[in-house]
Amino acid sequence: MITKNIKTIIACFITAVLAACQGDWDDPNNVPYGNSSINDENIITIAELKAKYPNVFEETDKNVKIEEDIKIKGRVTGNDIGSNLYKQFALQDETGAIIIAVNQSGMHGFLAEGQEIVIALKDLYIGGYHKQPEIGQPYNGTSIGRMNKDLFQQHFKYVGTPDPSVIKPIDFDVDMDKNEHCGKLVTLKNVSFAIVAGLGTFAPDSTVDNTVTIVGGCVNRALNEYSASDVVIRTSTYAKFAARKLPIEAETLKPIKCNITGIANRYVSGSRDTWQIMIRKESDIEILEN
Repeated sequence: MITKNIKTIIACFITAVLAACQGDWDDPNNVPYGNSSINDENIITIAELKAKYPNVFEETDKNVKIEEDIKIKGRVTGNDIGSNLYKQFALQDETGAIIIAVNQSGMHGFLAEGQEIVIALKDLYIGGYHKQPEIGQPYNGTSIGRMNKDLFQQHFKYVGTPDPSVIKPIDFDVDMDKNEHCGKLVTLKNVSFAIVAGLGTFAPDSTVDNTVTIVGGCVNRALNEYSASDVVIRTSTYAKFAARKLPIEAETLKPIKCNITGIANRYVSGSRDTWQIMIRKESDIEILEN
């Protein structure tokens, strides 16, 4: 009887603690992340933000401090849940998208896909990371890099709760304007991976597969339907699905058609005119029936 009573007390205590924690999240004045004192004044669209700095994205090493008291509002369309987007997340509204660079891991724990947020931009920096639009802080003087995690906490606030159902990827088009569509969630439909040597995984460690070329900690995989100079699927060797086999039949080596969803970025090498698609998580790969 005593044991049963103790178990009941413990169960009630745990329930109360969980309820209290959930209550904290429900209270907009007691959210453990972000800055709830940010107001909704002077919100502009992401397209309007980019239009204010038309030349900053044309150079690979340029940043500009945002002096105006302006804000953007959008939904998180890509985070580090699959460990493929590193210390950054993609924010998108109805007009465009932009990468937010923060020197912090595990951001998916408080910035879930579909979470709407407001970011106060004053005193942050905007720049072109290899011509890719990005919000952050200066890096090596003129470049754009990640902002301090504590600084970011002071510059954003939540709007409602996550709703991933409202995130709708657009169909990928290799001729999309890169300034407008960089950072957007896209889907490449009915595509297949080119045959590769070695282990045939997304991003194997070079110590166990010397057939891969690793650039910046990532492996690029080509698609049969596109030139590799136009688009590649880019996967970090630290991604949770890095060791997954590419969708290619093992016995016949026949590529398997699939739909691939991810964040469309610019490749960091060469002319920066190649699209690189960053898969967010393993479920972004939809295998199609042959």
